[in-house]
Amino acid sequence: MVPLEEAVRRALQHTRGAYAIVVLCSDQPDRIVAVRQISPLVIGLGEGETLLASDIPALLSYTRDVLIIEDGEMAVITARGATVQRLDGAAVAKEPMRITWDAEMAEKGGYPHFMLKEIHEQPRALQETMMGRLDSPGAPELDGVSYTSEFVRGLRKLWITACGTAYHAGLVGRWVIEHWAQIPVEPELASELRYRHPLIDPNAMAVAISQSGETADTLAAAREARKRGARLAAITNVVGSTLSREADDVLYVRAGPEIAVASSKAYITMLVALQMLALDLGLRRGTMATARAAQIISALKALPGKAQEVLLREGEVESLAGRLADRGHMFFIGRGLDYAVAQEGSLKLKEISYLHSEALAAGELKHGTLALVTPGVPVFALVTQRHVYEKTLSNIQEVKARGGLVIAVAYDSDTEITKHAEVVLRIPDTDDDLAPVLSIIPLQLFAYYVARERGNDIDQPRNLAKSVTVE
Repeated sequence: MVPLEEAVRRALQHTRGAYAIVVLCSDQPDRIVAVRQISPLVIGLGEGETLLASDIPALLSYTRDVLIIEDGEMAVITARGATVQRLDGAAVAKEPMRITWDAEMAEKGGYPHFMLKEIHEQPRALQETMMGRLDSPGAPELDGVSYTSEFVRGLRKLWITACGTAYHAGLVGRWVIEHWAQIPVEPELASELRYRHPLIDPNAMAVAISQSGETADTLAAAREARKRGARLAAITNVVGSTLSREADDVLYVRAGPEIAVASSKAYITMLVALQMLALDLGLRRGTMATARAAQIISALKALPGKAQEVLLREGEVESLAGRLADRGHMFFIGRGLDYAVAQEGSLKLKEISYLHSEALAAGELKHGTLALVTPGVPVFALVTQRHVYEKTLSNIQEVKARGGLVIAVAYDSDTEITKHAEVVLRIPDTDDDLAPVLSIIPLQLFAYYVARERGNDIDQPRNLAKSVTVE
């Protein structure tokens, strides 16, 4: 009889594409064979038991000791434990990885949905992201980042590649990196970058962003960038993920397990990770003054407390959602960083409420979309960017002239906005460059409460998956 692992090995010679397969055979019931190619696969090492899963959170109730299976590796599991080998039969020595997440973090903790729990975990997640990295008043200390100041000074371009929510974080990253480090930045959707023959060269760095570190398109785009000579930096939440292992530099966001498909705390921790990266690049290049750096660091440290303040105003958002849950269309507008946040706010609403929404740069309203603004149509206007404040007010007036319902997201100190918006969702004042970390929170809550009003499956919305491991 052919051993099961050999039979699987022969069968895989006829396969192509992405997969993580688990094979059992009634003739050889003493073993399980599992193989990974692109799609994630993890082994959990429990007491007297061995487990298989596609992601670490699924194992946390049973064990914190895991083996990460890599592309082209086969695991053979028996009563004696697990062994790993390459598809050519060569043995692979792997040391177990200890996961420090508390298993209770993967439970709802009294909240009706994981998403609401994770939104409320954001202040703590922000603290975790910054912990030990902003202790010096003059510069961040980014563990896992090993590029040299000489390399940074020689950078000619930086590429950011990601998908969905991570891409929206990258749009914020572009702004702060260009302004603080004076490096041209091109953000590109990973599903586009991998097919466009990008002009990436060794004088560039690519920053790939993925919560899971297993997003198929992002991995492919990251590999394309490396193939063309770029240094690869990863921003991810999952220790030991494929992206983290393949990158030259890794900045973990430390958000902890995020169970809901619609991302919340991973998104804002990505923002802070990108802001710390931009700060580090600016200081190394000499484009960020030390006084300004100290100001930014102080403002970053204040964000967890201010995020908690926003959450204390949850009732206002819940009430607004109750009023608007039956509307068929909504729009989100903003300029600069506000536009980046508008895109994420719109995506959140679409993901879990199933309402049609659209985000656009506020100045683009009059170039077509204004035709869709009719009496009563809700338009969320983000107005946290002081240098374009008057311009955004002008766009709000265009909405009001057509009878649109304006809901503004604005600073506590903004007294002017009440003259222009029917509803104002307030956030504490902060540095404008850091405002996205706070301004997204009311939009996350709004999406959640609209979805709840509509009776949707919030944590597992239709047609979507948490880790997109296929094209």
